[in-house]
Amino acid sequence: MRGGSLTASALWLLVMAAAIATRPFLPVDETRYLAVAWEMWHGGNYLVPHLNGETYSHKPPLLFWLINAGWAVFGLNDWWPRLVAPLFGLTSLWLTAGLARRLWPDAPAAANAAPLIAFGSIFWALFTTLTMFDMMLTFCALVGMHGIVRARQTNSPNGLWLLSLAIGIGALTKGPAILLTTLPVALLAPFWAPVLAGDIWDRGWKRWYAEISWALLLGIVIGLIWAIPAAINGGDDYRDAIFWGQSAGRMVNSFAHGRPWWWFAATLPVLLMPWTIWPALWRSLGGLFAKADGGMRFCLAWLLPALLVFSVISGKQFHYLLPVFPAIALIIARLLTTASVSPHADAWHRTGLLLPALMFFLPGLALFGLGIADLLVDLPAWAGRLNTLWGLALAIAAAGAFHFGRGLDLQARLVTLASLAAALVVTIHLAARPLLSETFDLQPISMKIGDWQRQDIPLAFIGKYHGQFQYLGRLEKPISIVGLQRPDMQNWIAAHPDGYVIAVRKRWPEGLEPLVQVPFRGRNIAVFDIPQVLAHPDFFDIRQ
Repeated sequence: MRGGSLTASALWLLVMAAAIATRPFLPVDETRYLAVAWEMWHGGNYLVPHLNGETYSHKPPLLFWLINAGWAVFGLNDWWPRLVAPLFGLTSLWLTAGLARRLWPDAPAAANAAPLIAFGSIFWALFTTLTMFDMMLTFCALVGMHGIVRARQTNSPNGLWLLSLAIGIGALTKGPAILLTTLPVALLAPFWAPVLAGDIWDRGWKRWYAEISWALLLGIVIGLIWAIPAAINGGDDYRDAIFWGQSAGRMVNSFAHGRPWWWFAATLPVLLMPWTIWPALWRSLGGLFAKADGGMRFCLAWLLPALLVFSVISGKQFHYLLPVFPAIALIIARLLTTASVSPHADAWHRTGLLLPALMFFLPGLALFGLGIADLLVDLPAWAGRLNTLWGLALAIAAAGAFHFGRGLDLQARLVTLASLAAALVVTIHLAARPLLSETFDLQPISMKIGDWQRQDIPLAFIGKYHGQFQYLGRLEKPISIVGLQRPDMQNWIAAHPDGYVIAVRKRWPEGLEPLVQVPFRGRNIAVFDIPQVLAHPDFFDIRQ
């Protein structure tokens, strides 16, 4: 039976259709990664990624390679880049179900439940639509877990080839981060393997750790096949960045996203909603301590060390946790399905869907109420740009789920909650479509900038530039960056009196007329010619 995986795949398809139809590429992350892929495509340098003409060391090249591979097959288009990372998320749902079958071969219900629980976590359902690296890393972690378990259950190190492949591909996806999830599980095998269903490894622990070492070495070699030539070709700064700066910088003192050590532990329950507020899960938590369960121990060896290391690392972002989401989904699936067939199964039958349904009902009602309130009182301008009727549809769906869910079995309830999670993500996209298009769609101004560049008009961006215009405007040359260190802007203006300057500001002084402007995240992106810049030296901060 593959019912859970098929249902989760259908929900994935629904969510992706809504995202592609309604949402532009989101700055600054999605537009930046598209810019790197575009410069790889246009420049023909597939070894060293570049952003705005400079080497880009923040991420390895696998995502950019895959985008370019799709363009080579389908032609240059916008839809393929939006599918690459999400397809890894879809595949991860199937791998999660397959891993459940390996861990608990006598419990097919867990395999059906696990992909629904993974996708039904609202953060997963929302993040799976984004063009980023962490769903790819999640896929690599799952491949590695399959290899580890397969080696134990076949009494052969051949399964560890999958671990090597996972480490190598993970290194090409997001550097050494793949080791934070895969390596602890392999090293902690004495904790989970002796009670794992189907474990027949009889070669001893010395041989096990030797094979793990060889698998790790081979995985590192796969990554180095790219990294060494790239380091030679990219120069000293690029070499230092890819071999040391990114990993060590994040471990010791993050240059971005620094947060306290407890931040992940505090936010994880929120990311896992609606499951964390479902009393059925609370009632099943005793199963964690019921008996020795090798599969459960395996998942804990996957989750807890990674969570600890992530907490110690200075830089923290929600999506860093995605590679451990399958472990959590497997734990929850095992707990719920075991409780549902226990002598006390009527306990969770009495636990309805009230709390999780309310979690979807109240935001839907609030969104619909926002539309009514906008007719009666003066709300912020963004409120009037929402399609609030979609909130009513979500509220009705949540109310229906609560009403009809009382007589459903466990699997049907999991489908219901996962469907509500998909409905919420679809509602967000449909309701926010006008606002997203107005606030985040940089294609019109990017195309205008591309036209100017092709007319050989010099262009400069004031401040830190993330490549927002490179792909959307099909720019063929870098944009100059000014305003970061005096007197770089003055020098650029003196050398390019016929140029245009791109600025991001909240408002413009009276008399300043942009050549073109678009709203952007509560501010405006606008382009000015040099005479206007010189006429307002204080505003552009070009005083000598």
